[in-house]
Amino acid sequence: MPPTLTYPGVYIEEVPSGARAIAGVATSIAAFVGRTWRGTVGEPIAVFGFGDFEREFGGLWRSSSVSYAVQQFFMNGGTHALIVRVVNGAGGGSVAAAAATLTLTAGTTLAAANPGSWGRNLRATVDHDVSNAADTNLFNLFLFDDPDSKFDTAARGGSGARETFRNVSMSVDSPRFVTKILAEQSQLIRVQALGAARPGLQANVAPAVTAGSDGVLVGNAVTTTGLAANELIGDAAAKTGLHALLKADLFNLLCLPPLVFTREVSPTQTERLEADIPMNVWTEAAEFCKDERALLLVDAPRNWTVTSAASSVSSFSAVTRKNAALYFPRLRLTDPLRDNQLEDFAPCGVVAGVMARTDAARGVWKAPAGIEANLQGVLGLSINQLLGGLTDDENGQLNPLGINCMRNLPAIGHVVWGARTLEGSDVLASQWKYVPVRRLALFLEESLFRGTQWVVFEPNDAPLWAQVRLNLGAFMHTLFLQGAFQGTTPREAYFVKCDNETTTQADIDNGIINIIVGFAPLKPAEFVVIKIQQIVQQAQA
Repeated sequence: MPPTLTYPGVYIEEVPSGARAIAGVATSIAAFVGRTWRGTVGEPIAVFGFGDFEREFGGLWRSSSVSYAVQQFFMNGGTHALIVRVVNGAGGGSVAAAAATLTLTAGTTLAAANPGSWGRNLRATVDHDVSNAADTNLFNLFLFDDPDSKFDTAARGGSGARETFRNVSMSVDSPRFVTKILAEQSQLIRVQALGAARPGLQANVAPAVTAGSDGVLVGNAVTTTGLAANELIGDAAAKTGLHALLKADLFNLLCLPPLVFTREVSPTQTERLEADIPMNVWTEAAEFCKDERALLLVDAPRNWTVTSAASSVSSFSAVTRKNAALYFPRLRLTDPLRDNQLEDFAPCGVVAGVMARTDAARGVWKAPAGIEANLQGVLGLSINQLLGGLTDDENGQLNPLGINCMRNLPAIGHVVWGARTLEGSDVLASQWKYVPVRRLALFLEESLFRGTQWVVFEPNDAPLWAQVRLNLGAFMHTLFLQGAFQGTTPREAYFVKCDNETTTQADIDNGIINIIVGFAPLKPAEFVVIKIQQIVQQAQA
């Protein structure tokens, strides 16, 4: 509003420009859902490097495929991940998630900071070498997540994390009150019950093993994988399982590494076994990704061969295929927990890292495949190991079916050699055939959704429509200049339409404004055809 004009002179009034910049959203935040050694349960926790993951979730663990997938994600160029830890009972399972407890003297009981069998590896030591020997409320507490604990050979782990809390107090009035200090500073332990006096001298106090203290995602038998599937899905209303990602502001890629369990094969050896994600989980996850404008990275079943892959890919027909991409086969990488022996791993973590690296270097519109999409740390493929992986003919059988293959190319190494969604089968003739086209569309949808919130409740008339065209057009033109669209001119590359043709009087009466945004996507050059012809010299007359 202009100021009230009362005195003769010059009045300054700031006029809004009408320009509202639309910021492009992130494109490669990868979400991982599954079992970890320890950590917060049922919350999407952001990590920006594997060091963050180690501090919060305990690092690599043989029984956690998530831990390996996250490591491979960051190894291949990922920079931002969300981790959702799932345990039994957190999503409707029959076994309640519980935390292991340690009983100290004088009535004090400590509990692991979060549920899981990991808590049975905890060790606590108490001494009285404090700053004020006359204060009988003070004591020192030393905590250790023991990697050499043998409480359960099938769930052996331990991050080796150590925590030291000196001069903690039993007095609630003290700034070093033990309950508050542990709640705010410890990754390992909490006070469950506080005794009447400080704990006595104790060394390496171990938890009591009680029924229900496991709280693990998968037990030692294959029969538990059905329960694990239910826990992975969780409940949308309660925001558990993969639906815990509803608490996150944004994620772009969803990874569900295989269910892993271990079983004892001898008194000193355990075997690491993987169970494929059940089809009902993939179906639920793909539908969830459609609603959240994300892409699901599907790991091909472990026992697929080239022949069975071609005949079995139709089993994914119930999955919302335009928001899912399938990668085959498994990748061979070293396992740091087994003296760097080669193991087969699901490719989702590696592929998510390649996508993040490609987005940063080229943009989300570039296919995350080709000779630049090399797989860091990968030393082999689970198919045709002696022959170096898939042949051209084998790749040619699978690519037209929408199966993205991993290849080993001479002088180049291991690369992603496919860029199709599960809707990329040639027989479907879908507009969402290619991963970069689908991901670009999801990027535009999310960016425009967030960037047009200001339009709500504005007067629905020509001035508003002009502002919309200006702001959305500026955003699309910036992408055009970055090479996101096909076409040599803006008219060929994109359009933004918002006027009395898209929004009729009936729409205005119903409070509706219609905005149409079109773009010409870049499609990857899958097939390079070079035609060679001999030139026949004509005889001179």
